[in-house]
Amino acid sequence: MLRGTCEPSRILGIVENFTVFSELKAGLVKIIAQNHQFLGVNNAIAAMLKARPAGHGRGGVFWQTQGSGKSLAMVFFSQKILRKVPGDWRFAVVTDRVELDDQITRTFAACGAVSDANACHAASGAHLKELLAGNNRYVFTLIHNFQTTEDAVRPGATLIVMTDEAHRGQYDTLAVNMRSALPTRCSSPSPARR
Repeated sequence: MLRGTCEPSRILGIVENFTVFSELKAGLVKIIAQNHQFLGVNNAIAAMLKARPAGHGRGGVFWQTQGSGKSLAMVFFSQKILRKVPGDWRFAVVTDRVELDDQITRTFAACGAVSDANACHAASGAHLKELLAGNNRYVFTLIHNFQTTEDAVRPGATLIVMTDEAHRGQYDTLAVNMRSALPTRCSSPSPARR
């Protein structure tokens, strides 16, 4: 474990990209990624970077089980992209349940990835369209809100869509609505839940 973790480039990567400080009820807590988050996030970024020149924009699936830290994996993923990959990156975090949407938004806020979770949390389809067209680094939404949007992403920005519960709610009509609302240049690694 020590040889694997403490290899110089790996330990520096863990410190830079896989360590966050989260404000919890008990106070400020340092969180370091688990092995599956470290591997999954790095593989998801590699897949996303391969998908861009291929033109299809599909970054793949990052499969995690319930309670394995998907919300934190999304934080690690997006923060590493912002630090390490040049570009005008935007992130849409899509779920299918209000409770899950709130939980993910709170995780991003507790880790300091967003300063005002309410300001980037879509309350309706019209609000989602407004947030996507604006200068928001993150947008949190339910998949149902895509029913009233059309290609609304701010020109020049590259949107990465991260979905939770993709195996359950993001097929059929809801998925069609989301895909038709988003530009074809999107990448979508989907940290799905089992």
